[in-house]
Amino acid sequence: MAIRNIREYGDELLTKKCKEVTEVTPRIKDLIEDMLETMYEANGVGLAAPQVGILKRIVVIDVTGAESYILINPRIVESSGEQVGVEGCLSLPDRHGIVARPNYVKCVALDVNMKPVEVEGTELLARAICHELDHLDGHMYVEKMEGELRDNGVEYEDEK
Repeated sequence: MAIRNIREYGDELLTKKCKEVTEVTPRIKDLIEDMLETMYEANGVGLAAPQVGILKRIVVIDVTGAESYILINPRIVESSGEQVGVEGCLSLPDRHGIVARPNYVKCVALDVNMKPVEVEGTELLARAICHELDHLDGHMYVEKMEGELRDNGVEYEDEK
């Protein structure tokens, strides 16, 4: 497989809405493998297809390093609570912002075999699901951010 280039903030492709996947072809399987490899190489917890230049509704997520999720045509069907915290993005390297997200989400999607799957998550997994699904509709966390975009490595009083 291959590590793909990650599109960065300002790239017009990141503002486009993605198309649904109707079948998992060998090219789609290769894309998914490449996305996982790219995410791990970049030390990310999630990656959406448009971040590697493909306008398909596919995301990969792994917040623990032990269990990856491959979500095709995902959608959030339930959410509750709120968490406010630091959020970054592989498409906006070395920066972060404070973003409010639901503390719990339930997502339905298809897996790599086009079988229905349901993923429920709290805290970081909930944040990652929301963040990656936003990418599929052409949105980035900076649109939801509270305050200013900040440089990584600088600790702020509200983040201690």
